[in-house]
Amino acid sequence: MDTTITPYVLNPEGVDITGEAAKLRARGDLTVVELPGAVTAWSITHPDLARLLLNHPMVSKNPRHWPAFVNGEIGPDWPLWLWVAVNNMFTADGAEHRRLRKLLSPAFTRERIAALRPRIEAITADLLDDLATTPTGEPADVRERFAYPLPIRVIAELMGVPEHLGKDLRAAVDGLFATDLTAEDAATSHTLMYTVLSELVAYRRRHPGAEDLTRLLIGYTDPDDQQLDEQQLLDTLLMVISAGHETTVNLLDQAILALLHNPEQYAAVRTGQADWSDVIEEALRFRPPVAHVPLRYAVDDIHLDGTTIERGDPILISYAALALDPVYGENPDQFDLTRKNLAHLSFGYGPHLCLGVGLARLEAAVALPALFQRFPTMRLAVTPQELGTIPSFISNGHRALPLHLT
Repeated sequence: MDTTITPYVLNPEGVDITGEAAKLRARGDLTVVELPGAVTAWSITHPDLARLLLNHPMVSKNPRHWPAFVNGEIGPDWPLWLWVAVNNMFTADGAEHRRLRKLLSPAFTRERIAALRPRIEAITADLLDDLATTPTGEPADVRERFAYPLPIRVIAELMGVPEHLGKDLRAAVDGLFATDLTAEDAATSHTLMYTVLSELVAYRRRHPGAEDLTRLLIGYTDPDDQQLDEQQLLDTLLMVISAGHETTVNLLDQAILALLHNPEQYAAVRTGQADWSDVIEEALRFRPPVAHVPLRYAVDDIHLDGTTIERGDPILISYAALALDPVYGENPDQFDLTRKNLAHLSFGYGPHLCLGVGLARLEAAVALPALFQRFPTMRLAVTPQELGTIPSFISNGHRALPLHLT
């Protein structure tokens, strides 16, 4: 790591992700940031450089290439431990990554995702009916009562999660994305996550039921007779449940706020000058649901225009900073449905492109028009500055989204 560069310390509470992203970009296409525990990493802020490194043969997701992890300097009390220590597709490379991705791919084909539409529509209708019970004059927290429960119910049904595990599962996922935890709280959060996942596996073994994804993973054997060991099974469930939930929550949250805060853009949708796919893609670009994704590692020295990412250096793709690049036009920090370039990287790029892209887009394509059709005159109950943010520089969403529905 280049010690001549003073690291930019990322705020663990995520209070101004977009403001920090602008500051990172001002420092260059790649700069050094400090993560919790005084861990330093290269932050990538330019889309072209991100594409290069996301598909670079000398960049790995496996922490065995990170000396601090191998030497034991990074342990389970580090808030980002599960982001680097899990044994699943997220941290696998090459043939092992292809094997694990092939295992999950059948559950996320275009046909399988399309078949979920009726269920997504039914859950959406149920949540809208609940919102409609809000007493006149009282605001409704649309993040808590709509954006959050929709994807968690969808992914829970897909995974076969029993209802009695729902509350602990939510707490575990929230803990995974929190970056402001103390060492003690981080260790407690990690323990809770694996406790919930172990209970899920035990429950599905006792109650085989339908062929949900958990059951399929439990019984998985590939053509070479390789099975998932217990840790790999738990870590794969962790990845699917957390990735299949948090990104969609923030997508809905940010899209709703962007439309209400930019009435001229909402008018463009109402009059047919823009459609809901434009809303979804611009929301993804404008405020990426995941602001920074830990971590990747240089397998060998990588020389980039006078700067060297040294072997073993950790790399942080800063998606919130990528969104502010002028490649998206003169005003990349404005929500603009007429934007010509919507080729964002918010779902990743290369071999690790998010497997749940189709599901997230479908959930948003069902939920957003249904919400605005049901409550066409809804408005913010507070200013955007009063919404608060999730205590995380990873998850890019708000603590609450209070709206007056009528």
